[in-house]
Amino acid sequence: MNSVTTSGRVLVVDDDRNLLELLRMRLESANYEVITAINEEDAIEAVKSQIVDLSIVDLQLVHQDGISLMEEFHLILPDMPVIILTAYGSIESAVESMKRGAYSYLTKPFDPRDLLFQIERALENRRLTVEIERLKGLLEERYDFANIVARSEKMRRVLEMVSQIAKTDSTVYIHGESGTGKELIAKAIHLASERKNRAYVAINCAALPEALMESELFGHERGAFTGAVRSTKGLFTQAHEGTLFLDEIGDMPLSIQAKLLRALQERQFYPVGSEKPTQVDVRVIVATQKDLESHVKQGLFREDLFYRIHVIPINIPPLRERKEDIPPLVEHFLKKFSRQMKKEVKSLTPQAMQKLMLYDWPGNVRELENTIEYAAAITKRDVIAEDFILQTKDVISQEPFKPLRDAKDAYEKGYLIHLLEICEGNVSKAAKLAGKYRADFYDLLKKHGLRTEDFKKKE
Repeated sequence: MNSVTTSGRVLVVDDDRNLLELLRMRLESANYEVITAINEEDAIEAVKSQIVDLSIVDLQLVHQDGISLMEEFHLILPDMPVIILTAYGSIESAVESMKRGAYSYLTKPFDPRDLLFQIERALENRRLTVEIERLKGLLEERYDFANIVARSEKMRRVLEMVSQIAKTDSTVYIHGESGTGKELIAKAIHLASERKNRAYVAINCAALPEALMESELFGHERGAFTGAVRSTKGLFTQAHEGTLFLDEIGDMPLSIQAKLLRALQERQFYPVGSEKPTQVDVRVIVATQKDLESHVKQGLFREDLFYRIHVIPINIPPLRERKEDIPPLVEHFLKKFSRQMKKEVKSLTPQAMQKLMLYDWPGNVRELENTIEYAAAITKRDVIAEDFILQTKDVISQEPFKPLRDAKDAYEKGYLIHLLEICEGNVSKAAKLAGKYRADFYDLLKKHGLRTEDFKKKE
């Protein structure tokens, strides 16, 4: 079978030859390349000698248990997902396998559709993780962007979109509330693109008066207006063969919108006072926190320009919708401000973290950063107590009421995230604090899409 056209390479380890052959046929019919091993030695050799995307391992093998074999796999391929096959009644061992690094488990006899679903989901999760780490690596080469946190599914999807569209030259439209990190994502797109070694030029359209904006964007000739003592290149020209980021484009005056539209359509423009057009090759990314469709209806934004820039929309979720990102963001900001202030501030008390988790963050990541900076500046200890988290965090959320079931689910997820953060991903400890059996606790984690490894302390 040609591995280039397959969905992935899967290693199946089991001492039952009949089951091995059955799994081979089912997986190959689903377009997977399959390697089988009937003993531990063959399995280890397979993982050492070739790239394996995923392994399926029986819990009970001849010479050792499947969990120990999985741990040997992870010494060779740390990111390879492993699905453990267990006999009926071995649920405690299955839970233990997940605690020690398995992606998931299936109880025999299992539905083949469940197995294919688990494989597909595991490989997709791994692909996302690898791509996100690649993007973060690109960013950290040139910027201090470790605070692009993607523990939450919503932010992982944003970074997946970045990886998919970065290589194109299509205009990108980023929408998100103030403080969500729109420019961070714009820079991520630039650095993941073929233009990464060219200029990245940014302008905040809300920061310039109308009289200056045209000249700033398109440049001007000497004598074009009072004070124009020399010719000046505009930002479009400065961004030639690179990327131009237009932040808060919703605040751009209508008169400038018309000229911007022509520049985007024709890839050329006239500097102020010039009769000679300037041609440019620029990838444009725009961002706004406003509802531009509503502005179009009100006549505040040109409809033709809206459709010209609304080619690839990316929505950045507010922090209140991705609260599982709060603990790693806090850890990042603590390290950042400890370095800047030459203080050793290591963590927050559980009560202080709970206060952050319960707040709705109208100012999003920027507000969280300011909060941690304030707390780090005034604390005299290496752990920030609840009292040093600004009292504005006690403001009651103005969000509309949710249905009771949604509200209970949201609270339950927030509770689990907070609990896992306190216990640093230790399921036994977290389950004990919650008053739950470990198996029931794992069911809750699965219900809310939470992974214990995301909460383990990074060395």
